[in-house]
Amino acid sequence: MSALAVALLCVGCCLPAAARAEDLLEIYDLARRNDPVLAMARAVQGGQTEVARQARAALLPQWSAQYAELRYQADGSREHQLTHSLSQVLLDLGKLRTWDAAQSSASAEEARVQAAQADLCARVATAYFGVLTAQASLTTTQALEAAYRQQVDQAQARFDAKLSAAQDVEQARAYYELARVSTAQAQETLADARQALAQITGQMPGTLRTLAPDLPMAPPDPADAQAWVSQALQDNPGLRAGALDLTASEQRVAAAGAAHWPTLSMGLDGERRAGTAVAAPDGRYTTTVGLRLTIPLFAGGAIESQKRQAVYQREHQKDDLEAARRTVIRSTQGYYQAVLSSLSQMRTTRAAVDAAEKALASTRSGLELGARSMTDLLLAIQTQSNARSAWEQARHRHVLAKLLLQQAAGRLGEPQLAAVNLLLLPGTPDADPLP
Repeated sequence: MSALAVALLCVGCCLPAAARAEDLLEIYDLARRNDPVLAMARAVQGGQTEVARQARAALLPQWSAQYAELRYQADGSREHQLTHSLSQVLLDLGKLRTWDAAQSSASAEEARVQAAQADLCARVATAYFGVLTAQASLTTTQALEAAYRQQVDQAQARFDAKLSAAQDVEQARAYYELARVSTAQAQETLADARQALAQITGQMPGTLRTLAPDLPMAPPDPADAQAWVSQALQDNPGLRAGALDLTASEQRVAAAGAAHWPTLSMGLDGERRAGTAVAAPDGRYTTTVGLRLTIPLFAGGAIESQKRQAVYQREHQKDDLEAARRTVIRSTQGYYQAVLSSLSQMRTTRAAVDAAEKALASTRSGLELGARSMTDLLLAIQTQSNARSAWEQARHRHVLAKLLLQQAAGRLGEPQLAAVNLLLLPGTPDADPLP
């Protein structure tokens, strides 16, 4: 076993073991209950739902009652008045179109909640694998530091035995000190990655389960970028919300234009007057039923201004939707290419790890025979470390790229996270994930 592998194993054994590691679904469940971004989206949806109910209420019967008690100073007489008014809109295109717009806006907010849920899945996965990547980097740098420390000790021993020059000792020590700096930076990166995950879940994560060494190497299904783009344009919840907002804007334009049209309503009014100030015949209950036709004539130009405002808002919404559509097309194609690129990187970095392992073993043997220098050995150890780090990053990048591609296509949800969760190793993280 190579010195770096031994160091990795030692570092892993020295890490505090957790009784049970958290997986991706557990982190997601915690985030779903505590994430403020998703909670805000749900609150906005609830508010818009109430706006739609209020718009509908304006088309339903309106009933009010008033009671008044009067006392006249001149003769001390009293009068009691009880009135009520019941009205029902029969024809008001403006209120009807306003209700339609409010319903469309409520549907748009519902789509945004779906988009927020998918975004939460993506944010949780990104932060989760961000912690794993930072943890893998820290483990590698700690192992590299331990391996260089071992080389310092060996070089010192060889120097004391007059088998090597002092230059070998100083060179090994220089690599060791640089590795210590890298370890400190990796610790800082890991702390920030854990804070990023805590920002979503509301609490610091414990030990996280890591990816299994062997991942499926299948390309995206379907293996056609344009097919993914077509699905994204159809199913992306953010685009669907934008389309519904545009529909709502068009309905508000119609509502503003309908302000010129007459409205028709029916009313039922009742009144009863009693008291010493009221003559006996006037104490009876009177009822009035009538139709009210209202024809707008002039409002100081406000109606035309409101219509122009609605048109401007519609054009803004149309441009915003087109911008979002182009963004989705670009991001979907980019994520598709990222999946393919990460597959290639997984193959090449794994081959690089195997080659670096063999090169390190060969360099170590060459050093013992005097055919290789201490510089060659230190560089071989560093190359192996870099190869392992690149391999870990490629694996994490591949999983995230597939999830982000599914998000763009409107497919990302808990089932997709559950599929990724099956790729995680059980128990605590493995210090040496390569078989």
